[in-house]
Amino acid sequence: MAPKVATADVVSLAELLDFIRPRHKMLLTSFRSDGSLQSSPVTGGVDEQGRIVIASYPQRAKCRNIRRNPSASVVVFSDEFNGAYVQVDGAAEVIDLPEAVDLLVDYYRVIAGEHSDWAEYRRAMVDQGKCLIRITPRHWGPVATGGFPPK
Repeated sequence: MAPKVATADVVSLAELLDFIRPRHKMLLTSFRSDGSLQSSPVTGGVDEQGRIVIASYPQRAKCRNIRRNPSASVVVFSDEFNGAYVQVDGAAEVIDLPEAVDLLVDYYRVIAGEHSDWAEYRRAMVDQGKCLIRITPRHWGPVATGGFPPK
């Protein structure tokens, strides 16, 4: 069997978003008050404006960190462990209820499609006190795969 050779494909913003759209496994990194990193595994998607969207709770560390320092980094993974991935850095914001309700509907649609009862979903988001994190891509690395260095 031939060894797998690593790849690193530089992509445009449109190509980046096309890569991310079908992938929902992510690692979100925000910055603590002392400047150290705080990372969380999350589920995310891409909204119609090309921002990465992640549902969360306002009291979580990632939300507190983003409110204090509105920047974040997201590594987007493929479903298979050794599949392609990309790191995206950008401006981040937290949107709270009630403004977040319709945005959480959009989030659900890009992750899972249509819900059987949108009124029930909206109630659940309010009852759970959810919020939405949005990250606007500013910088991104190549879409990469692991393996042996190319010769």
